[in-house]
Amino acid sequence: MESAGQFDYIIVGGGTAGCVLANRLTQDPDVDVLLIEAGGRDDYVWIHIPVGYLHCIDNPRTDWLFRTEPDAGLGGRSLIYPRGKVLGGSSSINGMIYMRGQARDYDGWAELTGDPGWRWDEVLPLFRHSEDHYRGATPFHGAGGEWRVEKQRLSWDILNAFREAAAQTGIPATEDFNQGDNLGCGYFEVNQKRGIRWSTAKAFLRPAARRPNLTLMTGCHVERLLVAAGEGGAVCRGVQFTGGGTRWTAEATGETLLCAGAIGSPQILQLSGIGPAADLQRAGVTPVADLPGVGENLQDHLQLRMIFKVQGAKTLNTMTNHWLGKLRIGLEYAMFQSGPMSMAPSQLGAFARSHADQPTPNLQYHVQPLSLERFGEPLHTFPAFTASVCNLRPTSRGHVRIGSGDAYAPPRITPMYLNTAEDRAVACAALGLTRRIAAAPALAHYRPEEYKPGVHFRTDEELAEAAGSIGTTIFHPVGTCKMGKPDDPLAVLDSQLRVRGVAGLRVVDASVMPTITSGNTNAPVIMIAERAAQLLQAARR
Repeated sequence: MESAGQFDYIIVGGGTAGCVLANRLTQDPDVDVLLIEAGGRDDYVWIHIPVGYLHCIDNPRTDWLFRTEPDAGLGGRSLIYPRGKVLGGSSSINGMIYMRGQARDYDGWAELTGDPGWRWDEVLPLFRHSEDHYRGATPFHGAGGEWRVEKQRLSWDILNAFREAAAQTGIPATEDFNQGDNLGCGYFEVNQKRGIRWSTAKAFLRPAARRPNLTLMTGCHVERLLVAAGEGGAVCRGVQFTGGGTRWTAEATGETLLCAGAIGSPQILQLSGIGPAADLQRAGVTPVADLPGVGENLQDHLQLRMIFKVQGAKTLNTMTNHWLGKLRIGLEYAMFQSGPMSMAPSQLGAFARSHADQPTPNLQYHVQPLSLERFGEPLHTFPAFTASVCNLRPTSRGHVRIGSGDAYAPPRITPMYLNTAEDRAVACAALGLTRRIAAAPALAHYRPEEYKPGVHFRTDEELAEAAGSIGTTIFHPVGTCKMGKPDDPLAVLDSQLRVRGVAGLRVVDASVMPTITSGNTNAPVIMIAERAAQLLQAARR
């Protein structure tokens, strides 16, 4: 076993949070940082072309290739569960949508943790600090930061008609989803720079990698944390990992920062003996710290993908049905970095209420001028659009658990979708609202015809069945190492992201969220990492 040396901080995971932390911590020249990433460098061409997510997801070069356990709420189906395995993590393979969520999300975190530092008014400056918004600096947006936010470089008549139909159904038009209340319908803003994906590896890690106080090791798989007994509890001293055919250890003289994501972080904690003691013993791992919440509280946004055939509309289905159309698309991107190859997976968004008594919007739409049976399959040959709708505040809770002490075996991911009556009721209401939008006058010209799930699903019982048949993840897992108050038995972390009962160890990624944010989750993880960096810098003073 070789020693990689001593460092002030060891960051496990070169994804969204890890890249931000590497940048912020190495701004102090007196701090030495080791960043360990299991994947490779972000030199795969499809990472950088926005439509290339189709080639990155479910690709071993860039994805962990996780799958869920068969899910009863989805009729026993098992889903692919993409997580980025490359520098930049999921920001290198995701949908590039810039979305913060709602003010009430963060005010709720402050209440659940007892820490006012998580309130919306407190985290808004952190969002602005990172941001380089195309409109420039405003009270809600920042300019000059690393994280570029731009308008999309195309629009579609069919999506504009959907936007008008949404307005006719009571969902007003909006130009900005990121001011604290995201009610409305409009085109998503995206993390791109002139039509090219802008990942956290580009934005944050590349500048940090030029600094002599950052050591970057890729292709290195962390097997476990080095945890020893100490005064008053356990102490994390560093990590054990393999890379290049060698097993390594590295020592953290300050802290180890676990940034492996909502699946990887609880897996590594459990492999290291930190988690529910009984479950660890069954997996053959000796418990070091009995924390029942590690791996619990898994939340995700389940998207219900409704497909409508249309007439007389240009859609991506029809554009790609002929070699000439594909050639035009390729030339447009090669010459101008615009057109369909610059598309985020979803272009138009909408936020609405499933029921009038919801305090803020609890549904999010991702609307696309295309359709396909399932991810990875060819587009349909007929013109169509897809309106995916998510329940933003699911009450179902799943879990992530190791099955053995084998650090190279995938964990067991059990989302438990549609496991509560409330979630099934919201799903039924969401399908009904989508049908009302499709029937609005603004779309009548295109004669939308429901293809999936099908008009024969009518009663609440039938609609709940339909939701289970067409529902799939939209890749937003969070919550599996949640922060909380001392009296919360499932809280893994305190409000400063420190692991309870284990000194020298923090978790910084989507797993820390006590409740899921009301929208796409990448931007909130950047904010979490910004706050973690501030906490670490304050602790050094």
